[in-house]
Amino acid sequence: IERHPRFAKRVNAGFLEIISPAEVRLRVYERGVGETLSCGTGACAAVAVGRRRRLLDREVLVRVRGGELRVNWAGPGEHVWLSGPAEISFAGHVEV
Repeated sequence: IERHPRFAKRVNAGFLEIISPAEVRLRVYERGVGETLSCGTGACAAVAVGRRRRLLDREVLVRVRGGELRVNWAGPGEHVWLSGPAEISFAGHVEV
């Protein structure tokens, strides 16, 4: 999909598999990067679409290659809540 002519400027894409109304699997591909281990924005968007289509519960366990996330969304006009583990993947210093 990253090199498809229809997406000349490339595209981010998420693929969602609904396991149950409370659990999904998600794989996300980001332009210029390829498949990512996790994507909080993608997880929130996937759950919002599933909720709008009445396929998912208010709180959903999202399984991604990097682990598990929880997304909670009551519906339109409400905040979307994302929770999951966080790890330092790099530390460094930059001279300015």
